[in-house]
Amino acid sequence: MKIRKTISFVLKLIVILSAAIGTIMSASAGRHAFMGGNRVFMYFTIQSNIAIALICLIGCFLLLRKKPAGPVWYVVKLVGTVSITLTGVVFCAVLVPAIGPGLWNLQNTLTHVIVPAAAIADFFVVAAGVRIKRKNVIYVLLPPLLYAIYAGIGYVRGWEFASGQRYPYFFLNWGSLAGAFGFTNRLPYMGCVWWILILFLFLIFIGWLYIFLAERIGKGHR
Repeated sequence: MKIRKTISFVLKLIVILSAAIGTIMSASAGRHAFMGGNRVFMYFTIQSNIAIALICLIGCFLLLRKKPAGPVWYVVKLVGTVSITLTGVVFCAVLVPAIGPGLWNLQNTLTHVIVPAAAIADFFVVAAGVRIKRKNVIYVLLPPLLYAIYAGIGYVRGWEFASGQRYPYFFLNWGSLAGAFGFTNRLPYMGCVWWILILFLFLIFIGWLYIFLAERIGKGHR
């Protein structure tokens, strides 16, 4: 148990430091790229990094104070972990293949790879053997759903997520050739609604998988 707590504490520190450094570097690069209009905090990547860093920071205090976590805390941990998983998977499997390897830099590696990997590992260390009710998996949809609404409002109101760009990610571009429900033979290939539905199904699957694996890992330690 003591070894697990030490491993968890180290993983949490990796998440916190990587998220902080990556966010600061992204903000600095964003300030330069957008000519004074720093918009990096409008992106789900940074928002999910900040959220998981705060969750891990609270987790560090709980470990240091030796306070047991309640069932609500494990659901919060699950939601934060699934959100940061989405950040990593979308970047590596969708954005890089679509936009190109030029996206690879230190801040993107920290916020899209290191933070998700450490956060996922920490979840399985912390939640191993914990019985998170499967019905609670629905809560993993909340952060992405709220962000999709936020991005949609931004599109309608003409917010610029980047210079001359009214959407944060190509699959949330409601004004693309595919629109909301259409399909096209070039980026984004299908409408925003289909992208959102696919991502939501992916989130539910990942949430359920994490709960299942945490239970199995816990049984293996007994």
